[in-house]
Amino acid sequence: MEIKKVGVVGCGTMGAGITQVVAMSGYQVVTSEINDELLKKGLNSINAQLTKSVEKGKLSQADKDATMARIKGTTTTKDFGDCDLVIEAAVELMDLKKKIFADLDKSAPKHAILASNTSSLSVMDMATATSRLDKMLGIHFFNPVPVMKLVELIRTIATSDETFETGRRFAESVGKTVVVAKDAPGFIVNRLMVPQVLHAVRLLESGIASREDIDTAIQLGLNHPMGPLTLIDLVGLDVVYFIAQAMYEETKDPQYIIPNLMHKMFAARWLGRKTGKGFYDYK
Repeated sequence: MEIKKVGVVGCGTMGAGITQVVAMSGYQVVTSEINDELLKKGLNSINAQLTKSVEKGKLSQADKDATMARIKGTTTTKDFGDCDLVIEAAVELMDLKKKIFADLDKSAPKHAILASNTSSLSVMDMATATSRLDKMLGIHFFNPVPVMKLVELIRTIATSDETFETGRRFAESVGKTVVVAKDAPGFIVNRLMVPQVLHAVRLLESGIASREDIDTAIQLGLNHPMGPLTLIDLVGLDVVYFIAQAMYEETKDPQYIIPNLMHKMFAARWLGRKTGKGFYDYK
């Protein structure tokens, strides 16, 4: 099957990034939000990112204009009625995702592939909300989507060969390198990364080292581009919180237990860069 038009459910950090990358790759894109205010915010963020690329000489004004022209915003799933692929990019809550996929099953054409950008949850569980188990898979992009080169492709026990290969070709067509994972909690990257960042929080919580020294140690000692606490602030503490919570509920592995400090920061809405305060102050 050939993908010509793509839908993206959610125009927040991940949804906007996916929308931008897909539109820049030449696809027509419909991106949705739950209200006009959030939709405008998401579209404005895409426009701002493209404007920066033009100012830096990485993108021509003509290419920027063409990219924005390929993007249509909406607040209703009915506008996904002629999409060949719809990617869900909502928060990591299974009940919400199931509701979205139940709606998409009704509004998207029968031939359309439905995909989740989930970073930890069972794609098969989401698929049960639809009547097209064979046309469901995970396409997990990484934040920030325009910069990060990786996509995790998640195949369930019911995903057809055609759906899987179409998903692979699509991910490669938007400039991503594909790795394949089974439909297991956290897949590859978060299965390895989440325990590390949670241990970094415990290290800070116990007073063994300062936030700066923890981050510097990982940056210079392991040659990571940023430390684990800075990474949590970039991704969003709430995102890491929901991922860890879901992985613990699924595996009961104690390495995924959320540290008390993160519970308190979550309650205070100290979520990182997007709220102006996390492990570091961004105000």
